Parts: sequence; C-alpha cells; structure tokens
Amino acid sequence: MLARPILDGLDPDQAIAVTAPAGPLCILAGAGTGKTRAITHRIAHRVRSGQVRAQHVLAVTFTARAAAEMRERLGRLGADGVQARTFHAAALRQVRYFAPRLFSGRDMPELLDSKARLVTQAATRAGLKTDRDVARDLASEIEWAKASLIEPDDYAKAAAKALREPPFDAAKVAQVYAHYERIKRAQGVIDFEDMIRAAIWAVEEHPDVADQVRAQYRHFVVDEYQDVNPMQQRLLDAWLGERDDVTVVGDASQTIYSFTGASASYLVDFKRRHPGATVVRLIRDYRSTPQVVGLANAVISRARGELSRLRLELVGQRPAGPEPTVRTFADEPEEAAAVAARCAELIAAGTPAREIAVLFRVNAQSEVYQEALAEAGVPYVVHGTERFFDRVEVREAMIALRSYRGEFVDGLVPTVHTALERVGWRPDAPPAGGAQRERWEAVAALVNLAEGMAGLDLDAFNTELSRRAALQHVPTVEGVTLSSLHSAKGLEWDAVFLVGLAEGTLPVVHARTPDAVEEERRLLYVGVTRARHTLWLSHASARTPGGRPRRPSRFVPTATPDAADARYPKRPLDKAAVAGRVRRVIAVSCRVCGTGLVNGADRKLGRCSTCPSDLDEELFERLVDWRARLAAIQKVPAFVIFTDVTLSAIAERRPGRREELAVIAGIGPRKLTLYGDDVLALVAGASVDALAEGRAR
Repeated sequence: MLARPILDGLDPDQAIAVTAPAGPLCILAGAGTGKTRAITHRIAHRVRSGQVRAQHVLAVTFTARAAAEMRERLGRLGADGVQARTFHAAALRQVRYFAPRLFSGRDMPELLDSKARLVTQAATRAGLKTDRDVARDLASEIEWAKASLIEPDDYAKAAAKALREPPFDAAKVAQVYAHYERIKRAQGVIDFEDMIRAAIWAVEEHPDVADQVRAQYRHFVVDEYQDVNPMQQRLLDAWLGERDDVTVVGDASQTIYSFTGASASYLVDFKRRHPGATVVRLIRDYRSTPQVVGLANAVISRARGELSRLRLELVGQRPAGPEPTVRTFADEPEEAAAVAARCAELIAAGTPAREIAVLFRVNAQSEVYQEALAEAGVPYVVHGTERFFDRVEVREAMIALRSYRGEFVDGLVPTVHTALERVGWRPDAPPAGGAQRERWEAVAALVNLAEGMAGLDLDAFNTELSRRAALQHVPTVEGVTLSSLHSAKGLEWDAVFLVGLAEGTLPVVHARTPDAVEEERRLLYVGVTRARHTLWLSHASARTPGGRPRRPSRFVPTATPDAADARYPKRPLDKAAVAGRVRRVIAVSCRVCGTGLVNGADRKLGRCSTCPSDLDEELFERLVDWRARLAAIQKVPAFVIFTDVTLSAIAERRPGRREELAVIAGIGPRKLTLYGDDVLALVAGASVDALAEGRAR
C-alpha cells in the first residue's frame, strides 16, 4: 500500500500532476510553485505504487546542482535508484559505456574541457586575430550552431535567419567553425556537443544500442523543458523511440537562453506533438510575498508573442510583506552606494548576508557594486564566475584537510580549524569586504559544513566533501551575492536588488527584434521572482555624473507615472547612512589619447591600458612598501588599503592635492580620510620609515 506522505501536503494542482496516469504529461509550473516537489513526488508515487521500477526512470535537467537536489529528494521519498542527471552527464555515461561498439573497439575520444585553444587556432587559419574575449564569442557561435544541428556550410544562412550578431562576418565565422571541426578531428578529441551527437547516433544508427537503452530507460522526466535545444530534443526523441511515457515541466515565461539555441517551441507544441497529453498548471506561489508576486504578474502581463499564450498568473500564498521599492538615482556610483547602504541596514537588522542578492543584466555592471560593498564593509561573493569547488582557496583547503595527520581532538570542527591553519585561514579574522573577504568566506563555508556534520570523523568528512565536489553540491557561502540575471535562474533570496534597470541595459541595446525584446522582459520577470520578501528595483539617470541621460526600463510597471507610482511608492532610505557611503566618480578620458574610459582599471590609471605609461617606479615602490607596513600594523590584507592598480594610478598621476587624489577611481571619502595625508606625503617625497613610525605610535 502506498505510504501517505507521498501525497500529503500537496496542493490540488500538484496532486493532479503527481497522480496523472502514465503517458505524456506537461506541467506548466510558474516560479516558486513547487515544480521540483511535483516531479519528484510523481516519480516516487509511481515507483512506490509499483507502476514503474526505479532503475527504469531517467530524469534530466540542466545543472548538476538541480540533478543533485532531485536525487536527494527522491532518496528521502524512498525512490532510490532513479537516475537524475544533466543531459550532458546522461549522454556521457551512455557514450562511455557503448564506446567499444561506437569507436571500433577504442575508448571514447578525449573530451575537451574548453574550446578556447582550438578556436584560437581555427581563427588563425581563417586569417583572424583573436584575444580571449573574441575566442569566447566565436566558441559561443559554434556552440549555438552545433546545439541547433547546423553544419559549417549552413552557418551563414542560418545565422542570418536567426538574426545572430556574430563577432565577425558570418562567412568568416563559418570558416572558423569548419577549421575548428578539422583541427578537432585531426587531434582525435571531441567537445560536449559531439558527445551528445554521439549519444544520438548511438541510438539512431545502432539497433542493438537502441534496444539496450530503451530496455533500461522506459519513463522520462525533463525539468526546465523551456530550455531544451534542438540537439537535446533529438536525443530525448531517440531515447523515447515510439513510446510516450514522458513528463515535462517548464515555464515559458522563464525562457531566457535562446541565444544558446534553447527553444521554448517544444514546450509550446507539446500537446500537438503528443495528442491526448495531460496538461497541469501550477500557479500557487509559495516562494514570494503577494507584493512580489503582484509585481511579477504586472511585468509579465505585458508580454507579447507566441510564448505569452502559456503565461501563468501566479497567486501568492505567503503572508503579506513590504511593497517593492522603486528608486531612481543620479548616476551608477550613487545607485551602487545606496544599494550597499541598504544591504548593510538589512544585515544589521538580522538578514543574513547570504540571503541578499544584487542582480544585474551584464557582468560588467558588477564592478561598481563590488567597490561600493567593499567601501561599506559588506562581504560579497560573485556568482557565476567560477564553480565553488574549482576555486583555488577551496582546492587548497580540501588538500589541507585530506593531508592533515594531526590528532583528532575535541571533535571534527576544532580539527578542521587546525588543519585549515595551514592555508592561513583563521575563524576570528575575516578581512574587510572585497576579493580577500570572498576567499575567506569560501573556506568558511567548508567550516560551516563541518559544524553541521560534527558527528563525523575527518576521513568521513573528506569523503563527503569529495562527493559534494563531484556533484557540485555547493555549501552556502556567507556574503551578499552579486550575479547576472541569467546566472540567478533557479536561485532565490530573502532580499533581491534589481539594479541598472535603464533603457539600453534592460532591454540591452542589441535587443532589436520583438522576440529579443520579449526575452529581455522575461529576464526581469526571472529577477523579480527570485525574491522571497524584500524587493528593490532601481536605475541611474546617467552612467556617470553629468553623463548622457537615460530613461528607466520600459519593463518596470512603475516607469509610467501616476497610478503605477502610487501602487509601488518609493521607499525613503536612511539618508544619514547613505551620505557617508555615496562615492562620486568623475567621468574621465585617457590623458594620452583622449578616449573615454569605461573599464575600471583604465579609469583608475587615467589612461587606456594600451597607451604608454609614465609610472614613477621609485614612488610606486615606496607606495607598495608603505602599504605593506600599514597592512601589518592594521592586521588587514594589503589590498584592503589600496589595490595595485590604485597604487599604479597614484604613481602615474602623482597628485599634489586632496582634490586630485579624490578623482582617482577607487579612492572614496573613507579611504581619503584614512590614507590621503600619507599618500600625498609620499608623493611629495616623504620617507616610508617616517610615516610607518608615526602610524605605529
């Protein structure tokens, strides 16, 4: 008899999805409506009721994190043995298993970790000069083409039809693509797209492989179905064969990856492709307050185009919360300083830093927020730039833990503390906000994990860390999250700041078609629905003080006056708290060639990185010496005082007055007060010994 907990606690719509009969099922699940709960309970219900065997179920999703969460939930529900993997992991497992049959008795060819090196070689053969960014853009075009099942000869025509904007003429990109494929074959390696193609080819062209795969997997579940691309859909079709026992779950309003080849058309057309399919809509939002849900509905209600036919109007289930805050600032530095000040207020009021996120459209917007948070003393982590277990400090910490041979005294946590002293980590010495604080917090996350597993010995803890690393099951890191909207998909926080909501940024300037503009609207919708309780939306009237005016994003309902503004009133900030943190940055041009400077490092230097330097090397060495001595006295990392780039800017520009020092980006009012006199004295020729002696007194 089926255990009641599988069905207990489900809302009526979730229960329909869980108990729907075998066959094609489409679950349209809005943000925060419990889609993972619905599909894991559906799988467990079918397994525990005897409808299917666990080893015959394959659930696929798009991130290792989501797959790991699914496996853990299924285990708790008594459905061990179900395979829950990403598309790539499932394909890789099958290709490796069948490699002797597919590759004439040989093992599977080496799998490329990155296309960059081969793409650079291919570009050279095509007569193009590339740097790292250009190589990445070319690799993205190749990935889009391969995911869309487009060959090199067809790329130019397909790119034009899809309104792509490649980094070079489409014909040239097609040449790079063709050379890349030749180089790859000559070196006997494959990329991730080849690996999925091999899995497709294995089933489509080898009847014995098809029979074995289809005997093993008879029931399929696809999460985030709006994000599948043509290659992944073809693999799913190959797995299914003539069968139709497939459950898909998705939300057309969260379709934000079309630039990678993802297409929500498969979700839209599911009922046409599978006549008689059951369709269930999940609209009860358990994540966000009614106020956040109301704004999300207002954003997406204006959506147009084919995908809007599947739009869901969410119904908030949580208690009421504060109205969303909508703010306008004079410029980006002022906006960033206000956000940092509000983050500090929330943390002081009891909101954990890890439950706060600042989300933006493009990664280039991150820098000004890193500086503002560091200036305000707020710890932060940058999401989406590097996988947690690939971070240098995390790898070093795990090596230190594995190699520790000391005495296991007083339990796991003290032993972990002792072992981590080898990599310089101290539990009571978190540095100030910035990159160093981010590294400290990453190691601290491992310690926090140990605190939750205090009953283990060190060997067992190391085994658990290795397991989590293999699954990319990341521990919680303490710090405000900085993330692009794309990278924030699938995550949620108590407080979310959506920043830079100006025309030209959201929608981004290159969104020129109606479909592209609609995808930008969906990006904002995704951002809004990340917030559980507190939501802030803001934009700056100009990028820099006195810069060209910008209009607020058309997607923010309160961008229109009167009624909308009354519904979502502006929330006054603590002006006293903000006043000390607002940092004005004067727009600068290169003092050598006159070009306007955008890059943060260039702005600090006051010149383009390619223009000649007039660095006073003797002054730079004295500044470095002074910084090192001061850092030792204050017991802080040297970068907290000034970064190398800031010291270089000082040694190049040699300011003689506080006003001249203040215009160097990275020197805010606080640092000007703390260190301005010393720096000006050093520029004027003072000795480091004299300054250090005065500080030490």
